[in-house]
Amino acid sequence: MSLEAEPRLTRNWDDPGVVSLDGYVAAGGYRGFRAALESSSADLIQVVKDSGLRGRGGAGFPTGMKWSFVPQDTGKPTYVTVNFDESEPGTCNNRELVEREPHRLLEGSAIAARAIGCHTCFIYVRGEYLWQGIVMQRAIDEAYAAGYLGAGILGSDYDLDVVLHRGAGAYICGEETALLNSLEGLRGQPRLRPPFPAVEGLYASPTVINNVETLMNVPDIVVNGADWFRAVGTDKSPGTKMFTISGKVERPGNYEIPLGTPFRALLEELGGGVLDGHRLKAFTPGGSSTPMLAADHIDVPLDYESIAAAGSMLGTGAVMVMDETDCVVEASERMVRFYAHESCGKCTPCREGSWWATRVLERIEGGYGRDGDVGLMRDIGTNSLFRAFCALADGTASVINSGLQHFADEFEAHVREGRCPIKGTGPGHPADAVDGVAS
Repeated sequence: MSLEAEPRLTRNWDDPGVVSLDGYVAAGGYRGFRAALESSSADLIQVVKDSGLRGRGGAGFPTGMKWSFVPQDTGKPTYVTVNFDESEPGTCNNRELVEREPHRLLEGSAIAARAIGCHTCFIYVRGEYLWQGIVMQRAIDEAYAAGYLGAGILGSDYDLDVVLHRGAGAYICGEETALLNSLEGLRGQPRLRPPFPAVEGLYASPTVINNVETLMNVPDIVVNGADWFRAVGTDKSPGTKMFTISGKVERPGNYEIPLGTPFRALLEELGGGVLDGHRLKAFTPGGSSTPMLAADHIDVPLDYESIAAAGSMLGTGAVMVMDETDCVVEASERMVRFYAHESCGKCTPCREGSWWATRVLERIEGGYGRDGDVGLMRDIGTNSLFRAFCALADGTASVINSGLQHFADEFEAHVREGRCPIKGTGPGHPADAVDGVAS
């Protein structure tokens, strides 16, 4: 798949003026929303369905199908909630999308609201995104002043209010039901499903929750049609995707590429290759919560099906690259420690599993690993996966399980040698290890 495909989400990035309403409208902005005001809800949902647009926030669920699940006969209001709680380690593409073109997000959100009969939309932004919140609020104020939001939008009979809500910096609130709890003023913890948010979400009312990048694709789909959107990408994963590549690469950053592009092209042609000419050792295709892949996966296509077949997930598109000088045990310990810190504590496998996994990994990396520690890590990974209300525990399990799948010999060498064989650190006397300290 060619990297020369016409950029879509990033096509206006060379024009700093599109951050403002006037600049965005001059670049063709809000044409999709104007068309949506003259379309029926059914037609809007159908064109998004036909486009094959899938959620860009992690799970890859078909967007149009999600919208179609919202019932219209409950007597309750319906809500659109935008998940701008971009907290996955290694991910910052939503941040740049909003910084450069906030009105595109507003337009996509407004079209989604129109499609499901919503009159109040919430944009939930992570607490650390102070500047991005300011940019977003400024865009909202401009849209109200110009008549793109509020009562009787653009002379129609459609009303829409948009509320920007700032989170308090909890990773767990990126999970959709924890986000809803936070919006309601409750503790940010995931809910048991069913009922699913589309039926009983915010304030126990039908709610659509979409990621920033997902919604920013919608205006172009409405303007140009489903076939235009499907012209790039693969049959089951159409369109482009934003990828954040970081770690041991020459040119880290955010890149828009067609889905189905081989990872090698992202790494070598856009990322400039592995830093300082080193060799690729491992990478995460979609953030730290997605299973690591090894160097022999360098030619895997970056689309939902191909990455799943390789044993991982596309996730948020946060690619973190490791070279041969990186220790997988050390990297695993850092990632698992993050999940232990961010666990909301509601589910025992997550709360206890991540804490104990961190302790054991610290022991192994420090050179005090025990003979049974590698097997213990396998048990923790197996017994954490799919055993909690949300996918935070799965993030812990994915780090452990994929590390052991591809680099078991590295874990075993730590225990056998009593030191980190990559970094050369540790006491080198495993027999002297007693409960994580030298005897």
